This record gives sequence, structure tokens and C-alpha cells, in this order.
Amino acid sequence: MILESLAAVLEKNALITAFAFVGILVWISYEISARLTRGHIHGSAIAITLGLVLAYLGGRATGGNSGLADFGLLTGVGIMGGAMFRDFAIVATAFGADISALKRAGVVGAFSVVIGVVLSFVVGALVAVLFGYTDAVSISTIGAGAATYIVGPVTGTALGADSGVIALSVAAGLTKSVLVMIGTPLVAPRIGLNNPHAALIYGGLMGTTSGVAGGLAATDPKLVPYGAMTATFYTGVGCLLAPSVLFLLVNAVV
Repeated sequence: MILESLAAVLEKNALITAFAFVGILVWISYEISARLTRGHIHGSAIAITLGLVLAYLGGRATGGNSGLADFGLLTGVGIMGGAMFRDFAIVATAFGADISALKRAGVVGAFSVVIGVVLSFVVGALVAVLFGYTDAVSISTIGAGAATYIVGPVTGTALGADSGVIALSVAAGLTKSVLVMIGTPLVAPRIGLNNPHAALIYGGLMGTTSGVAGGLAATDPKLVPYGAMTATFYTGVGCLLAPSVLFLLVNAVV
């Protein structure tokens, strides 16, 4: 009786339940990061991985197409993970960036953001073509996902991509994030990544905020704010370029 009443309350307050569920998942992820990986793999990457796995298992268990949101108790996850909250998070992140600090990085720092977005997009688009995708929408969505796992869904939604392609773009961005986290402390001594200016440029080239933050934290925690700042601009630039200029270029080619 008590469990039934509790379930009814949780279902009635679906969005609050979703926030609590995601909060617990993030807490577990950061505990795993700290205790099992000693911070080398950032908690956000682990949280995203667990979320994708749970979404897959939820879809398999219910036979639906909305992952965990197909469970009555977790219908709020569908709202929380929808376009409205995603776009709100992007705008909130952009407002938190300091443009004057980016200017101090100079022309090289500014160009690193554009170069990083275009380079990641091209690599992701080529991989999409190698795996047999031939339409401009799918190629652009996966290419955008190679930039970050935020740019991919934004681009896919704007272009009307299939949900499966959008999921692939998220997976591509997550893979990049994990590789950047693990690889940054290994390559840092070889590329001179030991000062704020280098961190600004590195964040602009790599772009994945969680990957750059986790990698720089393992390299030198003092560099994290600088790399994360240009990585934040990278997300905004990617969301502007991928579904517009870059898509039009892909569409012209294919």
C-alpha cells in the first residue's frame, strides 16, 4: 500500500522524479570516477555512458521507443531530456562564458575554435560516409556529433534526422570525450600543454567540455578553467555552423 502510494506520487510529479533520478545517477557516476578511475575518466562521461545503457535496457524491457521514459515512474525523463531543456542548457552555458577572456587568447585562440569545429565535423562526416550513409542530413548529424554530443542532437533535430542517427551522433561525441579525457595527460608533455594560453587553444581545438575539463584536471587542475572556457565557445559555434553552413556544404557535395 505504501509503495503504491509512493509510486503514485512519483508519477504525478514526473519531472521532479526525473531530476532526482538523474541526480542520483550523476552522484554514482562521480563516485565511480573518483574511486575506480582516480579521476582520469570524468564523472560526466560515465554518467552519459550509464544513461545510454539504461536507455537501451529500458527500451528492450518495455518494447517502446523512448527508453526509460516508457516506464511509468520515469516519464519525466522524456521531458527533461527533450529539446527544451537541452536548448536551455546551451543558452545558459553561453551566458556564463566570458568573451573578454577569450579575446585575451588572441586571434589564434579564436581561430582554434573554428578550426576545431570544422576539423571534427569533417572527420565525423567521413566516418559516416565510410559506414554507408549517403544523405546529407545523416552525414551532417554524425559529423556534428563528432564535434560534441550536444552539437550532434541539436543539428539532427534542426535537420529532421532519424532518431537512430541522432543516437549515433551522441555516441560519437561521447567516444571523443572519453578519448580526450584519457589522452590529454599522455600527450600534454609532448605538445607543451603546461600554461593557460596553450590550454585555451587546446580547449578550442578539442571542444568537448567534459573531455577537456577531465583531461586537464588530470594534467594540471589550474589549467581547467582556461580549456573549459574555449571548449564552451566551441559548443556554441558548432551549434551555429553545423546545421547551417557545414550542412549546406555537405549537401552541395553529396
